[in-house]
Amino acid sequence: MLIYMLATAMTIVMLIATAFGLHQEAARVRVKANTKRLDGFAHHRNVYRRH
Repeated sequence: MLIYMLATAMTIVMLIATAFGLHQEAARVRVKANTKRLDGFAHHRNVYRRH
C-alpha cells in the first residue's frame, strides 16, 4: 500500500512540474514574440532619423 501511495504522490508531483514547465516555456515564448514585434516597430519608426 505504501508503494502505491508513493507512486501516486510522485505522479502528481511530476504532473505539477510538467504544467509549471509548460507555463514557463509559454511565457518565455510570449515575451520573445512581443520583443520581436516591438523591435520591428522601433525599426520602422526610425527610418527617417538622421545618423
